Amino acid sequence: MAIAAGTFESLELRGVGRSFGGVDALVDLNLMVRAGEFIALLGPSGCGKSTALNCLAGLLPLTHGQILIDGARVDTLAAEDRGFGMVFQNYALFPHMSIEKNIAFGLEMRRLPKQEIRRRVDEAVALVKLEQHVHKLPGQLSGGQQQRVAIARAVVLEPRLVLMDEPLSNLDAKLRLEMRTEIRRLHQSLGLTTIYVTHDQEEALSMADRLVVLRDGRVQQIGTPAELHDAPRNAHVADFMGYRNLLDLVITSVEGTSVTATDQGFTLRGTAVDPVAVGDRVRAAIRPEDLVVVPASEGASDNTNVATVSIVEYHGREFAVGVTTPSGRLLHVRSDHAPAIGSPVELRADPARVLVFPSDPSDAAALSVEERELEEVRT
Repeated sequence: MAIAAGTFESLELRGVGRSFGGVDALVDLNLMVRAGEFIALLGPSGCGKSTALNCLAGLLPLTHGQILIDGARVDTLAAEDRGFGMVFQNYALFPHMSIEKNIAFGLEMRRLPKQEIRRRVDEAVALVKLEQHVHKLPGQLSGGQQQRVAIARAVVLEPRLVLMDEPLSNLDAKLRLEMRTEIRRLHQSLGLTTIYVTHDQEEALSMADRLVVLRDGRVQQIGTPAELHDAPRNAHVADFMGYRNLLDLVITSVEGTSVTATDQGFTLRGTAVDPVAVGDRVRAAIRPEDLVVVPASEGASDNTNVATVSIVEYHGREFAVGVTTPSGRLLHVRSDHAPAIGSPVELRADPARVLVFPSDPSDAAALSVEERELEEVRT
């Protein structure tokens, strides 16, 4: 009999929260996870994603809320009684034990028969393709191989839920890509239910069935990769979904969802995500690939602004270009050619690709910090 995931129908987080010394690290997290789903918790450091995972694992007690599987509470159970598998960021392997002993450890703690332990370990080793390394110590393996051992140790327990806390963050770029595919393959082939913590939006988009974007311990949006990529609910989610250009502007005209906003000589037409009025401060979000760079012409055309090329980076098939507006605002664009540093260019954007959100005071504060950091880079 092959290794398989433990069975259940649904996992529910109901008003889950966790505080440390009166400071909220996680607030009112509500989430229904269907068996077989791959859920990614996404956000910057300190947003509460690892806190949520540790609460699920039983490594942290809840301050408030409940965790239920098929209607039965599990947050009152000890970590070892929840039937979950955990993959840590730092692998957490026993350095003095061989690979097969590391994988077998949890089964031995459960006092399974030796024959059953051997069968499961052999299958887990084959699943992660480490048959030639079973007698080695962790220190003799590469980072990617050690991560495979950590994954094998989790799935060999046949868990009903696998929790992964930024498992690829210590790997180089090539290994991260390989392990993404490997984790997704294991998830599908074993019928796992996986909750995966990451700060990498590309990683989350490529692996997850649904994403949960967190900020300051609060959920910002839950949806499929396509939903969050194409229709972010606010500027924070847009930022994580690749809208690198975030511009604080003031609305000067409104026609339905079509709006015009300006600031310091920079004017932009876009599409309002939520209702706004003339005079409102807003934040416009644009992906670098949606800002088209063209040589400066005699007269500016529709939805066009003038800027000066300040940075050019070669990215293979295209160039990542940093341009600076007359007011000193740095914008990120893409180009199929390398414009000369210091040359004037025009930036054009399809208004349908420019998302305009009502301004949030905390967004403005965050932007001012980012602009100072960018100024330090330029100087």
